[in-house]
Amino acid sequence: MAKKKPIDLQNLEPEEQLKYEIAEELGLLERVMSDGWKSLSAKETGRIGGLMTKKRKEMKEKHQKELAQEESRMEELL
Repeated sequence: MAKKKPIDLQNLEPEEQLKYEIAEELGLLERVMSDGWKSLSAKETGRIGGLMTKKRKEMKEKHQKELAQEESRMEELL
């Protein structure tokens, strides 16, 4: 069996970083780091996926709201 490379949590793609953050929030990060993602149950991985979707949606809505506010400020200046 090949030796696993340690995961550098500081240098992850944003999507992967979000996944690890949620695993930590759920108290699953230690197990993921030691045994890998395969050690989680379907319920646990589904929970992570659901929370990732929820957070992405919230981030998108926040970004759209900020853009709308910026547009409003620009129109006031003109």
